[in-house]
Amino acid sequence: MSTTMAVLNILATPSTSPSLKHRKNSWDLCSCVNYANSNLILSKYGPLCNVSKAKLFRTKKSKLNAIQNPSSTSEANGNSWLQDNSFSNYRVAQNGRKQGLVHSVPSKTAEVSSVKDLYDFICGGPLIVKTGLTPEKVAESIDKWLMYGSYICRLFQLNDLYLTEPQKVRIYHYYVPVFLWCEQEISRHASKFVNGDEVPPLVIGFSAPQGCGKTTLVFALEYLFRVTGRKCATLSIDDFYLTAEDQNKLRETNPGNTLLEYRGNAGSHDLPFSVEALTAVTQLTKAGMKMKLPRYDKSAYNGRGDRGDTSTWPEVEGPLTVVLFEGWMLGFKPVPSEVVKAVDPQLEIINKNLESYYDAWEKFVKSWIVIKIKDPSYVYQWRLQAEIAMRNDGKPGMSDEEIMDFVSRYLPAYKAYLPTLYAEGPSGSDPEHVLFIDIDEGRNPILAG
Repeated sequence: MSTTMAVLNILATPSTSPSLKHRKNSWDLCSCVNYANSNLILSKYGPLCNVSKAKLFRTKKSKLNAIQNPSSTSEANGNSWLQDNSFSNYRVAQNGRKQGLVHSVPSKTAEVSSVKDLYDFICGGPLIVKTGLTPEKVAESIDKWLMYGSYICRLFQLNDLYLTEPQKVRIYHYYVPVFLWCEQEISRHASKFVNGDEVPPLVIGFSAPQGCGKTTLVFALEYLFRVTGRKCATLSIDDFYLTAEDQNKLRETNPGNTLLEYRGNAGSHDLPFSVEALTAVTQLTKAGMKMKLPRYDKSAYNGRGDRGDTSTWPEVEGPLTVVLFEGWMLGFKPVPSEVVKAVDPQLEIINKNLESYYDAWEKFVKSWIVIKIKDPSYVYQWRLQAEIAMRNDGKPGMSDEEIMDFVSRYLPAYKAYLPTLYAEGPSGSDPEHVLFIDIDEGRNPILAG
């Protein structure tokens, strides 16, 4: 049985899927994959040609009425790019993290009437050129795009026949292109080693502001790696926060500095612990080698957080192909003292603390994805959505006022360090292995303005 069919058989059919009778008259994924393999070729004179059939597979021109869920996070904070009734506010991934909804601009159903239409949509995405793809490469691999898109739909319980515009954008303009870029980076990394050598996993760093959807992106990528046969581990800089006890000590030794009162800024991480964990995970090169990945419990102490109990940490086994390492301040580098003083004098100690972070984090990262935003104030709205989702899931979380206070402790760092990050790339990075992704307030990729 093929990997595609095995996954489709294992995963539950979305509740919004049409009946089997309807499906026979609609665009069927597997039929399209086979069709793409046998009937679509690259033309020297056009992007895509049908050499043996004049008719492309088409869906019925009907629309799916979304079922509104008044108690959902989407209802409280705007519509999600996921269908309101198709995904719980949070789900537990294999990596041991909670995955929440990603919100976007509402839209009517956007029908995919043929493979050709999907091809045109893909080629119009803002990441095609950035990821080194071309219309010709997309045409040659259209079957993979269909397969990966179907995997993501199954993961998030979406109806792949009736995707809304935000859903199409998120899948085919964002997640699949980024996955293909990661695969390219993995191939380049592996090519540096000769046959017989143990190839350490490639560590890909994801630097992005809080709440912009990086955790959900990593969740989707990890799933795609898993269903395509690659072993993957995920880590976050959050996993390396100080314990609640040590965070209290940090606050006591820095009285009056609100930026170090709670977890978040440089200085509130256990750097020796992170070095130990990152070193260990990059050494998982053989079958049978195992380790538990640390996890942080943000819901502990009424949302103030604490390191999770080791019994809850997920276990990963080698040989690993890739490690996905994400964080809001990953890649930040120290800047001249006058810069931080102009933003907030309290940043001076933060800036000093950053000097130790390269050896603890960035030196492990060989490829980078940097998600860029135009306005750091987006973080307020995104964080509010995340906390409401946590509370709706029955977990203790911060009040709206506490959220505003909490986020205000991160904004000075954004103002001080994002300009350098965006202009120069992450600390110690190779420009040829950095993918910058500009996103809008709805967390969707856009062309750089």
